[in-house]
Amino acid sequence: GFAVEMLSGDRNAPAEAVARQAGIATWRALSDPKQKTERLEALRATGHKALMVGDGLNDAAALALAHVSISPATAAQASQAAADMVLRGEGLAPITEAVDVARAARRLVFQNFAFSAAYNMFAVPLAAAGLVTPLIAAVAMSASSLIVMLNALRLSRG
Repeated sequence: GFAVEMLSGDRNAPAEAVARQAGIATWRALSDPKQKTERLEALRATGHKALMVGDGLNDAAALALAHVSISPATAAQASQAAADMVLRGEGLAPITEAVDVARAARRLVFQNFAFSAAYNMFAVPLAAAGLVTPLIAAVAMSASSLIVMLNALRLSRG
């Protein structure tokens, strides 16, 4: 569900081979750091939130500019420092896992906001009207916090 582009500093032949192997239709070889940052700025200007994956010294500026950035553990230290996330091990499979976890976390955050809003819509007026005792209000508030926390823990169950 993502538009994937590859901007490589490598020559045409190796860049094309990698793009073809990865199934990336939109790619550009011989891209310097300025071209990479300009592409990210153009994406941002059109409302896109780009995830940048880079491993070279020439990727550091683009990694810092991207909405989210990832660098492998084997990358240049400047790239690792500029990245939001550093992948351990080989391969790019953890990127899809990170996207899945981020999507699940977003859903849980919205669920927790909805639950908290609903709780406060009912509990606060009841407490303000004096229809519940302070003890019941305190227990209900603690129960609400516990439900929100348990809902958030669902993320760790994978």
